[in-house]
Amino acid sequence: MVINISFLEEEHMSKEKLIVALDVDSLDKAVTLVEQLAPHVGVFKIGMELYNSAGPDAVRQIVKRGSKVFLDLKLHDIPTTVAKTVRVLTRLGVSIINIHAGGGLAMMQAAASAAQDEAAVRGIKPPKVIAVTVLTSLDQNALNTQLNIPGTVEEQVLRWAKLAQQAGLHGVVCSPREIKAIRETCGENFIIITPGIRPAGVSKNDQQRVMTPAEAVKLGASYLVVGRPITGAKEPVQAAREIVNEISKASGGNG
Repeated sequence: MVINISFLEEEHMSKEKLIVALDVDSLDKAVTLVEQLAPHVGVFKIGMELYNSAGPDAVRQIVKRGSKVFLDLKLHDIPTTVAKTVRVLTRLGVSIINIHAGGGLAMMQAAASAAQDEAAVRGIKPPKVIAVTVLTSLDQNALNTQLNIPGTVEEQVLRWAKLAQQAGLHGVVCSPREIKAIRETCGENFIIITPGIRPAGVSKNDQQRVMTPAEAVKLGASYLVVGRPITGAKEPVQAAREIVNEISKASGGNG
């Protein structure tokens, strides 16, 4: 039997780009999904619903199974409070933590320093700290008329992305529509995590600025966040594998 090593490497690199959102309300449901999907997924995202239901144990249970965790709590508070919280979360062994860019430069700098310092004290790998820009549930009208922020969505996303980079953060969360502009502005090493990913023919749900996996990868997304199209599918494993395959093809065979 001949194994195509190149193909296996490409598949592995492509699956590392896929983050599955565990938007469930119990640890049992989350663990079931993780055990099903771990061979096909790079990272699992724990958001506010699961974290507020199961607490830090949700992170511990997934990390101890050998999977990476993106802890999506969107921290937004005064710098000292955010820094102390980041220290606590770093101890859990998460791979990615996010904070709101709207908290400002000092808050983001405090978060970045806290993650590095706490990891050094603990002798562990520091998590990537990234900033949330404009939520993908917001459109142009909401940004201007409800939040009273002038300019286009893309302009605001770019402002916050540049501020995050200045603060020493590793990257941002943004909608697929802003990937190209951020990649051009912030460079190749800046992490871009993209929610609002919907395979062709799948409902947008409450996301407004969406794109297919292939489109997002071609524009330069580092990671794609996919929730309901996988976790709500009749065959979650098959759904995940199809997206990984799409990522691989869009990457031109380079993962």
